Amino acid sequence: MTLNWKTGGLALGLVFFLAVLLVKPIGVSTQFVILDGILWNAVDGSVVTQADDGSYTSTNAYLAKSGGKYAKNVANPLNYSFVFVVAMVVGGAISAFMRGGIGAQERQMPAIWRANFGDSQMKRNAAVFVAGFVVLYGARLAGGCTSGHMMSGMMQTSLSGYIFALGAFAAAVPTALILFRKEA
Repeated sequence: MTLNWKTGGLALGLVFFLAVLLVKPIGVSTQFVILDGILWNAVDGSVVTQADDGSYTSTNAYLAKSGGKYAKNVANPLNYSFVFVVAMVVGGAISAFMRGGIGAQERQMPAIWRANFGDSQMKRNAAVFVAGFVVLYGARLAGGCTSGHMMSGMMQTSLSGYIFALGAFAAAVPTALILFRKEA
């Protein structure tokens, strides 16, 4: 089962609009830091503390910033943003299952990848992992990811959202042209 890109784009736009309208703008990269904090706090319970007035703080400067908001999210992870990220992972797993499972994805390697890099699934997995790491690292340096800065930001007509989008495409298009010179 394949979703038409136009239908998928409209559905994604509708979901973003409803999220901004009903809850708050979507952003996910901070939640990976929250997950790290949850795991760290599980090993060392002194990472996040709650004061008598109910506020939260952390021995980690990043988790303590924003008035302890991130420390509070580490202590109480069942919040909208964290559940949203978990739901994204679950949704990806459901999508893979509906397309025939993980093994089916290996058989469905894009032809353009094969033309440029060969048939090695290990090479493709390594490249995807490294690319994901670079994108997540860059998102944290920028203070947010494409979903927060670009998609939610542009939806709210934020100048920084448009600037981020220009920068993202200015980097992505030449990179794709360099990496994928051969056509499928």
